[in-house]
Amino acid sequence: MDPRIDDPGTLPRDGREHRLHPLSWLFVLVAQLKQFIVPLVVLLFAGRGDRNDLWGLLAMGGLVVASLAQYLTYRYQLGRDAITIRSGWLHRSRREIPFARIHNVSLQQSLLHRLAGVAEVRLESAGGVKPEAQMRVLRMDQALALEALVRRRGQAAGSEVAADATPAAPLLTLSTPELVRLGLVSNRGMLVVAAAFGVLAQAGDDVFRVVVERWGKLAFGWLTRTIGAHAHDSPLAIGLATATLLVAALVAVRLLSVALAILQYHGFALREDDGRILVERGLLARSRSSAKRRRIQAWSLREGVLHRWFDRRSLRIDTASGQRGREAGVHALKDIAPIATPARCDALLAHFLPGMGWDTLDWQPLHRGAWWRIALPGLVVVLLATALLALRFGAWGALGLLAVPLQLWRARRIADACGWACNGRLVAWRSGWLSKAWNLAEIGKLQAVRLSQSPLDRRLGMASLLLDTAGATPFGPPLHLRHLPREAAEALSARLVTQLAGRRLQW
Repeated sequence: MDPRIDDPGTLPRDGREHRLHPLSWLFVLVAQLKQFIVPLVVLLFAGRGDRNDLWGLLAMGGLVVASLAQYLTYRYQLGRDAITIRSGWLHRSRREIPFARIHNVSLQQSLLHRLAGVAEVRLESAGGVKPEAQMRVLRMDQALALEALVRRRGQAAGSEVAADATPAAPLLTLSTPELVRLGLVSNRGMLVVAAAFGVLAQAGDDVFRVVVERWGKLAFGWLTRTIGAHAHDSPLAIGLATATLLVAALVAVRLLSVALAILQYHGFALREDDGRILVERGLLARSRSSAKRRRIQAWSLREGVLHRWFDRRSLRIDTASGQRGREAGVHALKDIAPIATPARCDALLAHFLPGMGWDTLDWQPLHRGAWWRIALPGLVVVLLATALLALRFGAWGALGLLAVPLQLWRARRIADACGWACNGRLVAWRSGWLSKAWNLAEIGKLQAVRLSQSPLDRRLGMASLLLDTAGATPFGPPLHLRHLPREAAEALSARLVTQLAGRRLQW
């Protein structure tokens, strides 16, 4: 996708309604097949060889008819200040979507889209559970022109003036070595390996056993040639074969993770153009997402153990969108720096949060007894497990108590690593010990402040603050300041509530 394509002439703005691309019905059909693929396969291939097998063909024909009906009844019209969407045959709907209310424009291209020269366009507004409009599909030049039109009209409605139509240089790009690092620090390949094991398990014990036996024969054969004719009978051979199987599995997971990272983030480019953040990525399937900069509600900076080995971090954002679940993960603008050096992540935060003082925050510690509160759930689990082991194995089961000091040491390290900060412009929470995370938001983006105390918290003199922003989801990183001294939590809560009452919500 070329971000410089911005030709108003490619859009049909003659005041009349227009249909989507003639191939739209095909892409609607493909999307429907993805939802019903399992029952369709069962109907088509698991039949009994009689007339009942026709139900699968009838279901397929019904999906084709529904796809054609959706194409024939879907219309769009571009006005001066809004886009009008009309759809439906028996149940008709008409939606007026002002350009100023569209905060995110997402362009998606699968391999089939790219071969046909089309793209799926999703127009999203703040707070909507579903996109305001999902246009399957437009010509690629029309999709890019629509994105540019939304950007220009949205700025005109907000009385903003574009400084320069020339596309800015990317704020961040990812080279192939960076994508390899991203794959190595992530666990995307674990999903594929888990799915493969699930398929083998469902295929039956014989298939799974054959795979394991063949691997064992290969490993034992290599050991026999290497360390002796009867090596396969020795404990050393069995141990080495088991170790090679584990190493092979780990290598397979990492190689798959690298491959998936390259597929998903090839050609990654982060840009800022006329007050909008744009991210483009993908090798076979391309995606292009954009969101207004002022719609960003919260920031999340993460550094895992493998990140530190490569001296890297990742940076994510939450925008004011109500999408939930898988659709949000696939289409929403989230990763603006999937992997980058700590200095680069800090530079991006300084660029998008100018004058907020991210790099000069005064981090405050948790309550002095917070480590007890953190250790408590783990201690309960250890004690219950030890009791069960003692009932089963007698005195040997009491060895589980050796995990108690380890759990206390771990809780102490976590409590020392956590902290909170507020400088009047930003509020931030730092958590983690092995895997670290920093979550922060502008105070003007907060919607609500909740102070909570459990009975144990009241006993220990501590409290927690949950800060809610627009677009926050149960699956995202929460801005939750846990185990603060009660006086500090109450003072911070009163301070934030006073600031929120005196300023307008920055939506």
